[in-house]
Amino acid sequence: MPSFVRETLRVAERAEAELGEEQLSFIDGCPAQWRNLPIPDGRIVVGLDGGYVRDWGDRKSNFEVIVGQSLPEDRNPRYLGLVHGHDRKPKRRLYDLLQSQGLVPNQELTFLTDGGEEVRALTELISPEAEHVLDWFHITMRVTVLSQYARGVGHFDEATGARLLKSLERIKWLLWHGNQYRVRQEIAFFEDNVCGLELDYTHLGKFARATHEFATYIADNAASLINYGERFRAGERISSCLAESTVNAVISKRFAKRQQMQWTPRGAHLLLQTRTRALDGTLRPLFERWYPGLANDNAAHPQRAAA
Repeated sequence: MPSFVRETLRVAERAEAELGEEQLSFIDGCPAQWRNLPIPDGRIVVGLDGGYVRDWGDRKSNFEVIVGQSLPEDRNPRYLGLVHGHDRKPKRRLYDLLQSQGLVPNQELTFLTDGGEEVRALTELISPEAEHVLDWFHITMRVTVLSQYARGVGHFDEATGARLLKSLERIKWLLWHGNQYRVRQEIAFFEDNVCGLELDYTHLGKFARATHEFATYIADNAASLINYGERFRAGERISSCLAESTVNAVISKRFAKRQQMQWTPRGAHLLLQTRTRALDGTLRPLFERWYPGLANDNAAHPQRAAA
């Protein structure tokens, strides 16, 4: 292992040692106490998403990493990265990051995620005013896939394909406006129609499976559906495209897409810690806290520090 890699991992290990203990819940106090706190400066939005990197031990398989970006209205963003299943303090990691951005109990906090079970669990019991929202980007991705299958059906039966596409448009419209009762009905109707198709369409089985998975996905995340149109018109975030861009910023270039490198869960997790700190500018302050002479040197030579 090259020396610079060893040093990078050693820095991450030292930072890891400073993490506090993991807790099931980080909610403290009572509503009466929270109401007496000063009104905070706006909402914090956290986009969380998953990505996959190649496993060194089993090079034909991947393991999941969770990355995120926290965006307060009045402060600089922070990045989060961890290897799911390897990290033993995921909630503590997320909570400490939010605390570093000034999170207080009466502050509105929105988690935008892809709705995965692991990511949802990470966001629970972090703050009393937190909400989990299924992001619009991942909903539309699934609707787009179903629309492609419906167009395939249209090559064999134009009227049926058009009817299925119209139904998907209604589903998307109902989801956009937060009409959960009617959208469940429409999705059930759509699934029945797909299951009843009798066509010589090669991907009919895949279409049926994708439809059932979509119905299950929406049902499992029913509590995280909002009126997206209303939220969008209010100028608030409804999509974790910010998390998608975070996945690309944090893991794609170094970990996966182009270089196709293999990693152990430990190595990937530790590198994520230095990578995220380098991205959000908190790596140098960490060094300055560990080595006060570095901070003093920067103060004495501001031009050198800026360079």
